[in-house]
Amino acid sequence: MKLNQLTLTEALEGLKVKKFSSVELTLACLDEIKRLNPKLNAFLTLNPDALKAAKAADLKIRSDGNAFKTQPLLGIPYALKDNFLTAGLKTTASSKVLDDYIPQYDATVYARLKTAGTVLLGKTNMDAWAHGSSTETSDYGTTRNPWNLNHTPGGSSGGSAAAVAADMCIFAIGSETAGSVRGPACWCGITGLKPTYGRVSRYGVIAMASSTDSPGPLTKTVADAARVYQVIAGPDPFDATTSGRPVNLNLGHLQGLSLKGRRLAVPKEYLVKEMDKATAKLIENALKKLEGLGAKIDQISLIDPHYSIGVYTLVQRSEVSSNLARYDGVRYGNDRSHFGHEAKNRVMLGSFALSAGYYDQYYNKAQKVRTLIIEEFKKTFRKYDLVIGPVTPGPALKVGASKDSPMFGEIVDMLMEPSSVAGLTGTSVPCGFVTGLPVGLQITGPQFAEGLVLAVSAAYQAATDWHLKKPVTDYA
Repeated sequence: MKLNQLTLTEALEGLKVKKFSSVELTLACLDEIKRLNPKLNAFLTLNPDALKAAKAADLKIRSDGNAFKTQPLLGIPYALKDNFLTAGLKTTASSKVLDDYIPQYDATVYARLKTAGTVLLGKTNMDAWAHGSSTETSDYGTTRNPWNLNHTPGGSSGGSAAAVAADMCIFAIGSETAGSVRGPACWCGITGLKPTYGRVSRYGVIAMASSTDSPGPLTKTVADAARVYQVIAGPDPFDATTSGRPVNLNLGHLQGLSLKGRRLAVPKEYLVKEMDKATAKLIENALKKLEGLGAKIDQISLIDPHYSIGVYTLVQRSEVSSNLARYDGVRYGNDRSHFGHEAKNRVMLGSFALSAGYYDQYYNKAQKVRTLIIEEFKKTFRKYDLVIGPVTPGPALKVGASKDSPMFGEIVDMLMEPSSVAGLTGTSVPCGFVTGLPVGLQITGPQFAEGLVLAVSAAYQAATDWHLKKPVTDYA
């Protein structure tokens, strides 16, 4: 196996026993980026100091026997979505408005990863301003799915997910507003963790919808996601929405969790009419696997996820119109004429929804329905440990599928939107393939239940081998 194909856990084990160096690991990733990025367009900017950081990590490993106690991800090369601020390194959010923007400070997530000893390889492509679910709205071109170049990787964290799936990095960071971590993870056949809203700091993340934005890891395994989550989660004085709760995650508890007696709920409404039969069959097989592991699975009824499309659309568009108002060309480079078509659409709809005479009719009503969704989940989690089901109605769609559909993202992400507007945590883990493209299982828990969600996800992954499959990247 090539070094760049290692999981995070495997890479750490190798570095600790000095089987290879961080420089060798980093070079393996950089070589794969050089080979594949012309086809995949996953990276927008490479970090010129990556090898310098890797050399510093190697020196630390050689000179300090306790290096990994203080820096748990020491020497690990990773990719960062291009909406996280990186001081001195260009950050564009894939928009020409920020074409030459160099941040003056670091996002908290980036800062914590640096402190943990990671090596930043570069910044990854995304839907511009995170507006989309296909990475087709990027002003720097579409990212392609490593499993099939004619298909999208999902979005908005498509560049990060494609980079992990193609072994261009050991792990990556994405952000989710309603599906932008779990969706790309599903379509690229990797693991994605969407933390509880407020569990991971949004400071230094270019805002999309401030009441649902949630940074999260995209990794090759559940265990890897847990390791990254443990580093980036926790309270932050620079983000008042972060929780003061301690991050009580024991990595040892992820292994060998018994599912006997665990009660899992499957909402019948989430088996939507838009779902193809092959995907539905894979979800059915995944449920049987969990039952075989001892879980008790009941079908329940929840608010139809189609209602969440309207709620999310109004809340998100309204918050987008507010957040994008600051990009006036005075402080951030190019003026507002550089906004793409999707950004303009969202700003106009959000401004309309918040305008006098329409606020109560649209935005306020959406927030009331949002409260109903939140309360229904609370009621459900009093009886059940987790809610499970599909991530998306089907596998990755072809490039161009979003072109004539102004609601493409909301429809594709409808099964993740209810948990996002409720601020819940959840994962996407690979559960099979349809026509050669990956499909994911969604495992959702109550707020701050990352430990349980990850443990059950790890139990499923330990009993299957879907996450071990890799795309053939010898593209013609």
